[in-house]
Amino acid sequence: MARTPDVCAMLGAVETRSVSPVFVGRAGELTALTDAFVRAADGEPQALLVAGEAGVGKTRLIEEFVATVQDRGAYVAVGGCVEIGADGLPFAPFSTALRALSRRLPDELAAAAAGQEGELARLLPELGDVGSHEPSHEDSTARLFELTVRLLERLAADRTVVLVLEDLHWADASTRHLLAYLLRTLRRGRIVVVATYRSDDIHRRHPMRPLLAELDRLRTIRRIELARFTRAEVRRQLTGILAAEPDAALVDGVFDRSDGNAFFVEELVVSHEAGCAPGSLSDSLRDLLLVRVEALPEDAQRVARIVAEGGSTVEYALLAAVARLSEDELIEALRAAVGANILLAVPDGDGYRFRHSLVREAVSDDLLPGERSRLNRRYAEALEADPSLVRADERATRTATYWYRAHDPAKALPAVLRASVETRKRYAYAEQLRLLERAMELWDEVPDEVRRSLRPMDYAEAYPPCGCDPETTPLRYLDLLAEAAYAARLCGERERALKIGKMALRLLEGDEAEELDPLRSAWFWTERSRIVSGLGRSDGWAEIATAQELVKGLPPSSVHARVLVVAAGWGMLHQPGPESLAAAERAVEYARLVKDESIELAARLTLGTLQVNAGDRELGLATMREVRDRTRALGLHHEASRAYVNLSHSLENLGRSREAAQVAEEGIRLTSDHGLLDSEGWIRSNLAESQLSLGLWCEAQRNCEWLERAGTRSKPRGSVALRLAQLAIARGEPATAVTQLAVAREYFGEADPMPQYVIPTRMVELSLAAATGRIQDVRTVLAAAVEAGFPPGTHREAWPLLLAAATAEADALGLPAAAEGRAETLALLRRSARGMATPAPVWEAYALHTSAELDRAEGRQPVDRWAETVAALEPLERPHLLALARHRLADALLAEGGRRDEAAALLREAHATAVRLGAHPLREDVELLAARARLPLTSPDRAPEPEPGDDAFGLTPREHDVLRLVAAGRTNRQIAEELFISPKTASVHVSNILAKLGVSGRGEAAALAHRLRLLEPTP
Repeated sequence: MARTPDVCAMLGAVETRSVSPVFVGRAGELTALTDAFVRAADGEPQALLVAGEAGVGKTRLIEEFVATVQDRGAYVAVGGCVEIGADGLPFAPFSTALRALSRRLPDELAAAAAGQEGELARLLPELGDVGSHEPSHEDSTARLFELTVRLLERLAADRTVVLVLEDLHWADASTRHLLAYLLRTLRRGRIVVVATYRSDDIHRRHPMRPLLAELDRLRTIRRIELARFTRAEVRRQLTGILAAEPDAALVDGVFDRSDGNAFFVEELVVSHEAGCAPGSLSDSLRDLLLVRVEALPEDAQRVARIVAEGGSTVEYALLAAVARLSEDELIEALRAAVGANILLAVPDGDGYRFRHSLVREAVSDDLLPGERSRLNRRYAEALEADPSLVRADERATRTATYWYRAHDPAKALPAVLRASVETRKRYAYAEQLRLLERAMELWDEVPDEVRRSLRPMDYAEAYPPCGCDPETTPLRYLDLLAEAAYAARLCGERERALKIGKMALRLLEGDEAEELDPLRSAWFWTERSRIVSGLGRSDGWAEIATAQELVKGLPPSSVHARVLVVAAGWGMLHQPGPESLAAAERAVEYARLVKDESIELAARLTLGTLQVNAGDRELGLATMREVRDRTRALGLHHEASRAYVNLSHSLENLGRSREAAQVAEEGIRLTSDHGLLDSEGWIRSNLAESQLSLGLWCEAQRNCEWLERAGTRSKPRGSVALRLAQLAIARGEPATAVTQLAVAREYFGEADPMPQYVIPTRMVELSLAAATGRIQDVRTVLAAAVEAGFPPGTHREAWPLLLAAATAEADALGLPAAAEGRAETLALLRRSARGMATPAPVWEAYALHTSAELDRAEGRQPVDRWAETVAALEPLERPHLLALARHRLADALLAEGGRRDEAAALLREAHATAVRLGAHPLREDVELLAARARLPLTSPDRAPEPEPGDDAFGLTPREHDVLRLVAAGRTNRQIAEELFISPKTASVHVSNILAKLGVSGRGEAAALAHRLRLLEPTP
């Protein structure tokens, strides 16, 4: 077999007939492709989809484009999707394309992959051994995708790269997902991505349809549809093939029969040259395609049939082993097939493929059932005898496919299970699921002795051993169900995971259950909890509770510890308290007893978070730091990233925002280095919250915008929408806040309410109602929040809500619409505030601020209370909150009288902060108060005392009278009657007042008058 490359090179040079030597038509399509190349060369990544029916000329267009850009210095990598002959082969076109780039740019690709060779080896095994042996997680695939995109971006940083992915209609699920991720996230680099597919194959239920719909929504992707040739173009094609002008009858006949399909034109010309008139050919398309195959010598036909059943490409050495011809006979057969343009030698490879897949399909369909099984058996036996015949990354899946198609269950089941393990290692969970479903299909057809020889340790990792002897315990059907349910969840097929889990629980707990296995049942119930939560069906607690009942009283095991970890994690997010803390402590204890460090670390991380919530702040923080350091040392990057999420969250919970931001930035470096996009999303969401607290609003907005583009999971994106809504409210942009609030609700859903999302969502809703003067809506939201309760550890979310409600009540003081229910609401607020924890100085400051606003809501403005609030906030790095309190203290000082310089200094500080942050409502309030009090905001000079009766807004005494009645809710007619003026005069006064106050309506005028005490408030 050492001569393989020479044989392929020799036959690749054989002169072939029938391929059109002249490129016909497609000028507009070729221009679109080359224009995209020019834009990419300027640093703007491009993506194009080329669609058309089979045989219409997609490949020829791509070949012309590739030749054009290669002449311009582009580095081109082409990869094709594998046809059904070797199904289950994940990422096939990407692996092939990266392999081509590795040959062209070996040093550059090695440099671009530096530090991540182990992960990228899942796509390109030549990079080395697969590195991480972390347990599988839902973001494992996303991590691989992110690293792949970065690899391509780095390769295309200094050169133009053209990545061509052909035949997407055959793409495996993992390839489709990776392509969607690439096209959605590619932002930089000199790169063109071109993907082709058969449009006539995309039926209504084809798996490509959702991908095409998603790509259509991306405005950066251009779709090129190839139409059939016109009669004039067919004539030009015939002229090129025949090297002479064809007669009109031939053109008419070929055009009518081919209907403008370029490939059929070529086949009809060959038939014509063989002496067969176009009109005399069979109407069967398959017969047309088989005409030239059947004209080959017998050995060449035999080789063509073998290649047709072997897959998209068959290696020469493998073909020789299956064909069982002498080397000379095989070469002569190949020479005949290549010379007739039926087969082609693969460029840069050592195998053969059909020139067009339509011919391959026709030859394959023409095989007899027994003939097909026999050929597949020969392929499988050849690979088992000499595994080196194919690349290592293809060996398992191709062997499994051959044995399955050979209809030999005893041989197929172990092969399929081995292939499922290989796909799992490559994070190709969709393909793993398909293989596991095939194994379940084969299970009952396999002899007992074969099944008893299989071991879970070789094929399954989802369900832990739980005390079983791995050397003697046979693989069970339930092991396959566990593995399949886990793979289905990881690849996003949650509905399928739910069905598989139901099947397993029926076998374990139904009327036909062969044996009781509470541990295995508990495992499936915890999986079900994750699935129903992910589907938005429920919060998952009922399933966790069932699992807890099943393991109660059983000896410690990995499953028992896992159930406790899941229960504690659920409690941490939904109902933090003593029960969740106790569950986390037991999980740590059980994990140590069974020596399962991964579960122990997960349990300790949850425990540390709950300890902080329970008041053991330093102990909890120390626990989380230990988990972070240990997981990093073990290379458990997913769990380490979770430690950064919880640690930054807990530090913010304690008001240590600067430290929280530093921890988050460190976590972002880790997650970015290892491509953990979802984890990075969680950490960036935490960082944005800390930045908002610290007054770094522009930085927070950039973080949020990054998350909006990144395409992370729903919960982090919902958190980001909440941050943006909070920022919009503080900036005085209620319309933006309304939009972002709707986005947040959509991402959070309603089936799985968590306090950390529900309370801030209500706070935004309450703040929006307050900003638009809807005090009764403020009270409705507040009542709902209080009724739902504030679990331990939610003071971080609850205090801002209570403060916003107290501020709204104070601003509404004296408004007639706010009178009814005000006393009850203030009492509710005071009760809630008294019961709220203040475990850190920042929350003590919130408590003081809320209490001062409640005093203001009752018509009191004690200077000492506001001074205490300002003093509490000054050391805390909460600039916006501090500016609000300084504004209130200045207002109280002015109301008390005599301390104008102190009030002016406070207003200047508050104004400077509001300007820097872009906090327009605060800035407006400060400027209005300064204007009313005649205090300068730009100079520290001593402020002049106002003259008696002086009004900064220029209101006349009569306008003061009218404003007082407006604030009391009187209509123009009622004002006219009370002041003995005409309704028209009253209307003129109201219009003048609105203009002088700079407001748009009577309600705003009344609110402003009360807020600035332009009128004496009515307690």
